[in-house]
Amino acid sequence: MSNASTFRQLHDQSTPLLLPNAWDAGSARLIEAQGASAIATTSAGFAWALGYPDGRKLPFDEVVGSVRRIVRVLQVPLSVDVENGYSDDPETVAAHVLQLADLGIAGINIEDGPDAPSLLAAKIEAIKNAVAKAGLDLFVNARSDVFLASLVEQAKQPQEAIARGHVYASAGADGLFLPALVQPSDIEAIAGAIRLPLNVMALPGLADATILGKFGVRRLSAGSGISQVVLGRAKALAKDFLTHGRSEALDDQPLSYTEAQQLFA
Repeated sequence: MSNASTFRQLHDQSTPLLLPNAWDAGSARLIEAQGASAIATTSAGFAWALGYPDGRKLPFDEVVGSVRRIVRVLQVPLSVDVENGYSDDPETVAAHVLQLADLGIAGINIEDGPDAPSLLAAKIEAIKNAVAKAGLDLFVNARSDVFLASLVEQAKQPQEAIARGHVYASAGADGLFLPALVQPSDIEAIAGAIRLPLNVMALPGLADATILGKFGVRRLSAGSGISQVVLGRAKALAKDFLTHGRSEALDDQPLSYTEAQQLFA
């Protein structure tokens, strides 16, 4: 069974697939070692780790290099957030994604953001055609920012998300990701109306995974949350060290050198 087939099956269970998103090879391997059944990347954490801002600024060759390093250390399926595919041209996006599929990834996230739904649909179709022609398989998770970026007025967001879900499903998408979708009534309505596994993102106020599963959610992503907590903790430690020169703060639940080494042995 291919990685993509395994990954696809993880979306077909009563409790959501939990994805604590990684941002580099080290974090991906660490998360895998905690029992993750699959790994997904966060585009924001990915960009920050490589020295770029989030938001379609990352050079694609940097993406390829980082994905190659992650694939090298993982055994479980990997899904990569490719933002908008790093191009407005569907065929260029398909060529980009095919490079990643050749590395052995199981899936991607690809977003609409401010773009028209028809553009993302065209990209999904091009990706699916290119992957099939190459004899490969890939789980394409269509991310829509209807809620995250308030692409329409609030009262219309659930219906807009459903409409886009239908468009992306018709184009060949395998899943629908709606970051910032948190209201239980909206979650249930959307999950019941679309024919794709629904993916939501962890945010304060969101129900836990068990309840989300009852609402129809099939995938729960941490997004950039874990990487932001790690960066926040690193900031606090560095500030304390620079201010006080104390060693004690560095002994607050560190990952031991031996355990870190064993992750990559």
